[in-house]
Amino acid sequence: MQIIFSDSFGIRLDAILEYISEDSVNEALSFNRELHKKIKEIPLMPYKYRKSIHFNNNDIRDMIFKGYTIAYLIDNEQIVILGILKYMKNF
Repeated sequence: MQIIFSDSFGIRLDAILEYISEDSVNEALSFNRELHKKIKEIPLMPYKYRKSIHFNNNDIRDMIFKGYTIAYLIDNEQIVILGILKYMKNF
């Protein structure tokens, strides 16, 4: 299966990495490396992660990684990484 990254995923990830790098560039690099390693494992078992709570579609899944939710679509012979978000409680 081929992995495709949406533009919105790339934009959000860049913003997250920039935020992390304000404290530590090494932590940002490590986060990025570990995240991409987990994403590369998705095709081995695409239905491993839970059905997305954000979409009413069994082929859209949520992978949780260090407090972030990565939504992806299983579409025939490809995995489309839709986005990344972090839950924030409004006080």
